[in-house]
Formats: sequence, C-alpha cells, structure tokens
Amino acid sequence: MIMNLTAICIAVALVAAAPKKKSETSAAQKSAIKGAIAVDAAADTADGGTPAEEPPPAEGPDVRTMPFSPDTVKTVVAYWQPKIQTCYEETLAANSKDVEGVLKTKWVVGPNGHVKKAEVLKKGTTLKEPKLHDCVVTVLSSMQFPKTPTGKDQPIEFPFNLKAVR
Repeated sequence: MIMNLTAICIAVALVAAAPKKKSETSAAQKSAIKGAIAVDAAADTADGGTPAEEPPPAEGPDVRTMPFSPDTVKTVVAYWQPKIQTCYEETLAANSKDVEGVLKTKWVVGPNGHVKKAEVLKKGTTLKEPKLHDCVVTVLSSMQFPKTPTGKDQPIEFPFNLKAVR
C-alpha cells in the first residue's frame, strides 16, 4: 500500500513539475523525485509494518528519547521562543508604537508528539494583532514534543510575555 501511494506521489509530482522540453529535467522535477525517494525511504520498515526507527524532528530538540513532562515542554518551547519573538518584532515593525503584552496560547499534543489545534486564546491575551496570532499559531504548529505517556491527547496552555528587545 505504501509503495503504491509513493508511486502515485512520484507520478503526480513528475507531471506537476514536467519540463517544457523533453530533454530537460527541471529543478522542481528533481526536487519532487528526491522528496518522493525520501518519503519512500521513510516508509521502509523493519518488520513490514512498524517503522525501523522514528526519524528526528525536522527542527527543534531531538524529543525521541525524552519523557513527556513539564520540563521537556519548557525545553521545546524555549527552543521555539526566538521564532515567537520574531513574530512579535515583525508585528512591531508594522506598527508606529511599541506595544508589550501577553499572548495566552493553547495547543494539543497528540499521542505521537505532533501539535494540533494550536490557537491564541482571546481571554487573557493583551496583544490583539491578527497577523501576530497567525504567525504564532504557525510556529506552535511546527513544534514537536515527546510522545505522550498515556497515548492520548495532552492539552497545553502557555502564556508568552512579549516585549521589544532593545
């Protein structure tokens, strides 16, 4: 099944990135092929059904061996804090005055450690900039946490106190 899906993905990627001349191989086509090969390699399994090894996160701390705990949540959030600050500073650059405040956020860590349902909470948030909220939600959604110990969703609420860095 995975091989069929991979073949379909390769075919779709090749058609979408098809060069204008038959003798050329476009950069997009080469990239699609490499991406499909990486997907196929990730689909390889040790026992025909279970991945041989969980790949490390694309970015952030390597959470594969960490327990799910308040300390590891803080570690992951601390890694991503500069990106949250960048969202804030980009918002400041678009405004004429410095505004400091709190963003109360909430997200759910799924059993596999992926973030889902990330949002900025209206209650308790003093920074009301929609572009800032969208940027922060994008960053939160990129985070990878350790697997939850219960195998169930784990909700997290986290406030970010943002102020201009001078």
